Amino acid sequence: MTAFEPKNPGYRTATIAMFEGQPAMRTLGIVIVRLGPGEAELAMLYSPAFTQQNGFVHAGIITAGLDNACGVAAFTLMPREADILTVEFKTTLLAPARGTRFVFEAEVVKPGRTLTFCEARAFAEHEGKTTLIATMTGTLMAMLPRSAAPQARTAARA
Repeated sequence: MTAFEPKNPGYRTATIAMFEGQPAMRTLGIVIVRLGPGEAELAMLYSPAFTQQNGFVHAGIITAGLDNACGVAAFTLMPREADILTVEFKTTLLAPARGTRFVFEAEVVKPGRTLTFCEARAFAEHEGKTTLIATMTGTLMAMLPRSAAPQARTAARA
């Protein structure tokens, strides 16, 4: 992976605050395990509440973990005033999500002023083995504060 320089020197504090502001992650029990410029590792424990009819963790839960790992990784490189929003992702499911713990690793491939492209992998830990169960590519948008619309500025000057 390429070494990236964060635009926000306080990226760790800002990223953790952004992550902790998400009730969905608390509901799923997903936590940050590792954080660095342009990379993130999240994890969650198995819960029967997250399973589908065959007892595997539902693909939507795995996708949520992957999406958030991409978002966290991308957010580490965004300016202090930015917020973040996913604009696109593609998930490929490679194996049933069977395990006691699930890990979501993401890294920025290409950061941009507005759009950042990431790749992520989900792993299941089961009976002493770690299995790659899903991958994701995602595009995330830096939501920057907008100045007043041109017509509003013109009206304010009149």
